[in-house]
Amino acid sequence: MNKKQILDKIKQLDSLTNDEKAYLVNLINTKKKYGLVWEDKPEDVEEQLRQCLPVLREVPEKRILATDLPAILPTKPKTTQTEIFSETEMDEAKSQQPKAKSQQPSLPPNHLLIEGDNLHALTALTFTHEGKIDAMYFDPPYNTGAKDWRYNNDFVIKEDLFRHSKWVSMMHKRLQIAKRLLKEDGIICVTIDDYEMPRLTMIMEEIFGEENHLGTITIRINPSGRSTVKGVSITHEYGLFFGKSENAHVGRLPRNEKQKNRYDLNDEKSAYEWVNFRKHGGMRKESPSMYYPIYITENSLRIPELKWSEESKEWIALENPIHNEVVVFPIDDNGQDRRWKWGLERIRNSPNEFCVKQDRNGKLAVYVKARMTNDGVLPLTWWDKKEYSATAYGTNLIKEIFGELQVFSYPKALHAVIDSIRVLTSKPNAVILDIFAGSGTTLHATMQLNAEDGGNRQCIMVTNNENNICEEVTYERNKRVIQGYTNAKGAEVPGLTHNNLRYYKSEFVPSTKTEQNKRLLTKASTELLQIKEDCYTELTTLSGFDPLHCRIFTNEKGKYLLVVYHSRQQLAVCEQLVGYIKTLGNLTGKVKLYAFSPEKETLVEDFEEVADLIDAVPLPEAIYNAYRATFKTLKLDKKPMATKVPQPAQTEEEQDLFTSIQDED
Repeated sequence: MNKKQILDKIKQLDSLTNDEKAYLVNLINTKKKYGLVWEDKPEDVEEQLRQCLPVLREVPEKRILATDLPAILPTKPKTTQTEIFSETEMDEAKSQQPKAKSQQPSLPPNHLLIEGDNLHALTALTFTHEGKIDAMYFDPPYNTGAKDWRYNNDFVIKEDLFRHSKWVSMMHKRLQIAKRLLKEDGIICVTIDDYEMPRLTMIMEEIFGEENHLGTITIRINPSGRSTVKGVSITHEYGLFFGKSENAHVGRLPRNEKQKNRYDLNDEKSAYEWVNFRKHGGMRKESPSMYYPIYITENSLRIPELKWSEESKEWIALENPIHNEVVVFPIDDNGQDRRWKWGLERIRNSPNEFCVKQDRNGKLAVYVKARMTNDGVLPLTWWDKKEYSATAYGTNLIKEIFGELQVFSYPKALHAVIDSIRVLTSKPNAVILDIFAGSGTTLHATMQLNAEDGGNRQCIMVTNNENNICEEVTYERNKRVIQGYTNAKGAEVPGLTHNNLRYYKSEFVPSTKTEQNKRLLTKASTELLQIKEDCYTELTTLSGFDPLHCRIFTNEKGKYLLVVYHSRQQLAVCEQLVGYIKTLGNLTGKVKLYAFSPEKETLVEDFEEVADLIDAVPLPEAIYNAYRATFKTLKLDKKPMATKVPQPAQTEEEQDLFTSIQDED
């Protein structure tokens, strides 16, 4: 029996409801020949999206601004953000404290902490950050069965028959949306241990593509080992790195002392070491033009006159060796034809970069200067620095910040996250997302890395507030890191003061598309728009406008955001804003104008006089469009509604956003 016959029989069954038929049809149509198969378990937070649209509301009293902080920059700080380090590490850390203001970026980065379910936050971020995230670092629940996470408000225990399906379902939804937020050259890292490692790998291969798997790194986080009932002592976890596309390339890590010491020679250009000119791993058949003879003696080398043979794809020498010269080719110890590192022209133009030395077998060979560059080294798949210890550099650091209180279990080691960010992106102004924020190590690592290299990276973190973790741990930790604190030993730790931190909570607007709800969503979208445009300094009342009618913001660097709400005076307000826009003389780009309007054409007409100065976007349709795409990703337009989630009442004129998705299809 083929699939079509089965589907026809299902449709003819009178004993099934339409929702049950739709579920079975969808199950058959999505059957995979190869890949991870699981029972999709609906989440309450997912079903909530059928009725409500998430927005973000700032909590102003938790806002931390660099302009409000004293510059804590003592010449000889008593301690650093990493008191638990050795004296040598302390000296290095002191040198990495924030630079003088004149050396820093003109404005500090705006870091965001979002309190709420990460599925709701991701949905909101699809409007503000689609295609804008450079790097993602996720540390999800490891699903050990030890009540380390909840699904629909219940702890998932080891005996739960659907334990893996629930975890896979939870991760699959979030990673699908996360991919939409990444830039084309963006990279995501997800950490995990052996409990869910096989399933996570398959999820990420399905979503990001097997060809975009950049590497899996094994990190030794517990040097002393953690015992198990089977007698194996666990010392490690994994970091899975995937790019969004083929444009993604991993960043590099700083050289350690052993690697630096290899470059023990110096000339007028830089430090260097002598390495064999034969390219390790390179083959002649891959690059035949890089296979040519070099004539050498104990004290000299030269390139003879050569002619390329297109027929045989090789260089032919036009002169013979002289005196006691020896002819050498890039042939390895096993007699295989390899290739040289450089082409002919480059070696001829750089004679001082080469010498003749004995190789490890005592034979004369050509060597070239390998110079120490500033871009670091490619990461290895095995990370075993002592700074990656979760206890010494995670738990103990939390104790240093909070005192002797045990406020969070199993925090990440700060240095492991710092190095992960270095691998994720080499951009000094990167945007970094963490939707499993935990104790807030990712933000701490971002700020510490900015302090070390003068970068201006921004971090967005998301966590729920279960057991007050967001307020009392995630926020409080980074508040102390920014403002400075007194550690458990009574020493003052200088703050990383060149940072802004803004605290948001998820809130909701009904999804039913009534006129009242459209106006409500437009009004409630102000914080989303500030986040989207990175404009937070308000000029509304200073510019003579009523905040009930419109809001005006700037980033203090020539960028402006205007938000126009529905009101009886809306046309008059638009006319006044036209005059206001004409007065702006320091624009670095078009004014971002968001206004309650049925369509862009109507909105542009209201601002026709300054049309060349604005980028006009009608609200709330722009938000609806972003959320529709997310709901399609979650397949809410295909899945039957859970019976415990009531349908909102609708009139003929009203339309639910979820219903509109089905209508469009």
